Amino acid sequence: MTSAIAQSQENFTLLLAANKIKWFRRQLTSWATLNLREFPWRTTTDAYTIFIAEFLLQKTSANTVAPIYADFLTRYPTLEDLATASVAEIAILLKPLGLHFRADRLYQSVRVIIEQYDGKIPASEAQLLSLPGIGLYTARSICANAFAQPLAILDTNVARILERFFGLQGNRVKSRCKLLWSAAEYVAPKTSVSRWNLTLLDFGAGVCTARNPSCGICPLRSQCNYAKINLDMNHE
Repeated sequence: MTSAIAQSQENFTLLLAANKIKWFRRQLTSWATLNLREFPWRTTTDAYTIFIAEFLLQKTSANTVAPIYADFLTRYPTLEDLATASVAEIAILLKPLGLHFRADRLYQSVRVIIEQYDGKIPASEAQLLSLPGIGLYTARSICANAFAQPLAILDTNVARILERFFGLQGNRVKSRCKLLWSAAEYVAPKTSVSRWNLTLLDFGAGVCTARNPSCGICPLRSQCNYAKINLDMNHE
């Protein structure tokens, strides 16, 4: 595995050519104008509500989270309200989402925010990473969506798009792959990174899916490494 990663890193700038990145961005930006999904946490920049949404979205689909998110904010509309709750109360509300440890980590994070950050959601990646249950993806999503910071994200959807389109090969655990994180940062635009991140998430969920991707209608197919390989195989 090490040699494969090293080989990919050596070819990094070749695979991620500037003109190809520019075309990639243009096609996806155009696709997003008609196809971005609508969720309540995408219509706000309020740090608390985005913090809650990102916590609930960990390893859980957006459609599953949406009704729980609404109920959660009705019951705990502010961080101060949530700080009065017990772990057991939070766990009952979040039970449909699975991940039994989520409630405890959320509770612990709220305690830290109250005690160390004066009840305000931290605005830096490093500070967010110090909170229980907050990983790199979640920290960067909060920074981008709540604080308009130009931070790219990487999850399985984003990793799949980057690997397929550019012909990259990351580690088995995509979320920890330095190569793919570098690629995500490299291809992200300098502005409107929050919308760019959402575009990749939705494109991976709706078009470039893990199984049976919609290559026939994909706006990236003419320059996609994955589509080219499949086309060549079908013509053999």
